[in-house]
Amino acid sequence: MDDATRTEIEAAAFRRLVEHLRERTNVQNIDLMNLAGFCRNCLSRWYGEAAEAKGHELDKAAAREIVYGMPYEEWRSKYQTEATDAQKAAFSDGAKKHES
Repeated sequence: MDDATRTEIEAAAFRRLVEHLRERTNVQNIDLMNLAGFCRNCLSRWYGEAAEAKGHELDKAAAREIVYGMPYEEWRSKYQTEATDAQKAAFSDGAKKHES
């Protein structure tokens, strides 16, 4: 596979991932962090870093809007719930594992 084709396929897979995350508003970021080690915020940060690496300025809010499909604060008010004690404990345990 040539580089251009690989890049097109990777871009399509990324777009599908973002679409999927936009559709699954019931899945909280803390759940993603606990299960996969990344969340929508991580993805938006990586997007911004990739843009910057290519010489494009993209602030945190703009990168998040690309991933969330709306301003972050709007998504939070519509879909984010308070983390449970169990979610917080799992997150804390996971963070400790990453420190090791």
